[in-house]
Amino acid sequence: MKLASVKETIDMASETTSDGAGENTESPFDAAAKAFGSTASGIKEQAEAKAREYAGQGKDRAVDALDNVASLVSDAAAAVDEKLGDQYGGYIRQAADAVSGLANNLREKDADELVDNARDAVRNSPAIAIAAAAAVGFLIARVVKSGLTPNTPANDGAEPRTPTPSPANETSPTA
Repeated sequence: MKLASVKETIDMASETTSDGAGENTESPFDAAAKAFGSTASGIKEQAEAKAREYAGQGKDRAVDALDNVASLVSDAAAAVDEKLGDQYGGYIRQAADAVSGLANNLREKDADELVDNARDAVRNSPAIAIAAAAAVGFLIARVVKSGLTPNTPANDGAEPRTPTPSPANETSPTA
């Protein structure tokens, strides 16, 4: 609901505060409170819809990424078979199957189910949830830090300076 419609609601409520017989049916404050409640519930519904939309998009991206990882790991299994033997290649295929199974599990569930599962996991084992959150935070910090590190030398891209020996001390380098 827009601000103009809230104002219109308040104006209409103040016009209809009496029914002609002098009885007050609704005060302007009550009308404003109802309009605010209506606006707040509309905003809440829009926010929930957007959150579900973004969660669905994130889930789809995660499923695609997991499918790509499973494919890469499966491809690597053949190379491991050649270099290290079938036993190690089998371990890698099992890992690829586990990643693929996770992708399929995510694909089948909607965002609300995933949120409920995450809540249950945190309730059942909060220590693991805290450790996982710390690990994810650490990884994000490392990624951000590596992305912020400039690729230029410390002197801001200028040509590196070579020390010139002083005429008096050409034979002994100074540290």
